[in-house]
Amino acid sequence: MKSLLRSKLDEIKPHVEKGGKYEKWYFIYEAHETLFFQPNHTTGVKGAHIRDAVDMKRMMVTVILAMIPALIFGMWNVGNQHAMAVGLSAGFVDNLLFGAIRLVPIIAVSYIVGLGIEFAFATINKHPINEGFLVSGLLLPLIVPATIPLWQVGVATAFAVVLGKEVFGGTGMNLLNPALTARAFLFFAYPVEISGDKVWIDLAQQTAVDGFSGATVLGRIAEASINNVATFDAVKDLPSFSDMFMGNIPGSIGETSTLMCLIGFAILAITGVGSWKIVLSMFAGGLTMGAIVASGDGAWATVPAHYQVVMGGFAFGAVFMATDPVSAAQTEVGKFIYGFLAGFLSILVRVLNPAYPEGVMLAILLMNVFAPLIDYFVVQSNKNRRLKRETV
Repeated sequence: MKSLLRSKLDEIKPHVEKGGKYEKWYFIYEAHETLFFQPNHTTGVKGAHIRDAVDMKRMMVTVILAMIPALIFGMWNVGNQHAMAVGLSAGFVDNLLFGAIRLVPIIAVSYIVGLGIEFAFATINKHPINEGFLVSGLLLPLIVPATIPLWQVGVATAFAVVLGKEVFGGTGMNLLNPALTARAFLFFAYPVEISGDKVWIDLAQQTAVDGFSGATVLGRIAEASINNVATFDAVKDLPSFSDMFMGNIPGSIGETSTLMCLIGFAILAITGVGSWKIVLSMFAGGLTMGAIVASGDGAWATVPAHYQVVMGGFAFGAVFMATDPVSAAQTEVGKFIYGFLAGFLSILVRVLNPAYPEGVMLAILLMNVFAPLIDYFVVQSNKNRRLKRETV
């Protein structure tokens, strides 16, 4: 199979190279070739260079592999939440199939629209295809509800690729995380389809059984906080910590299971693709703010600090969003500061803004903006310290 694919690509190559009939499509050809085979170009012809088989596409594929556990669990959970809502007794395969039928079209629209725009920009500007959307195209479907209209997925994807990335110069130049930019666009442009307690359970035109609520955990706490429900107790009135950790709760497709996110984190940390400094410091920031909130009053005060990091999209954001190597801090000390503040602000937004109980998206986007400033002060601090040492 591999040799057949290689021979077909070699057969096409002369037609898309310079002077060929279809030379303007060369970069589209090159994107597909390097996806399956190691590029044959090198970093230079003079001097010493360290080379290995890892390029940007291989790094992106590693991130995609790390998301597979959350993807599979998310598909199952979509089916499982549907089954519980309508009172059905469905098996693992049935739930997985139900979820796949809902998720695959979302993924397809995300990739078709996003890659289509990437191909168009590459062809017009005559530059290689940016690999970054290989990850962004899967991240976006995992951070939206299963009921999201497909046309909105397409519009949000186009917005993220064009205004969130291409206007800055493409992959490696964007200031904000593209997938989070798309979700922010959806939240502010189409809030009805991205928030509330009706969008997280795909009832497929069926009626939920009496007593079933599709509200997310964070939504229930926010409602109790707004209504000043004095009898609310998070430990008693919410799903157990183990259920929230495993992810058997309503929420965005790939965000509910902290366990699956941590499996993805292990893959990224072992391969060196993702920064463990950012992830661990973000959890530390979330636990710190969670402990401060728990010492106060009101509904949020009944939420133990360790609950905060397994609710909503906190774990998913920490592992797959905050670690984006383009929009995150680059210095080693800066990564700790960046991650801690992202986690701290995530919980702060949850508590102080009841109308928007999930603060991870806004916190990470805000830290994306401040990441260059953090790196600047870290570098300046290092320079000043070394200058002092030299003048002593």
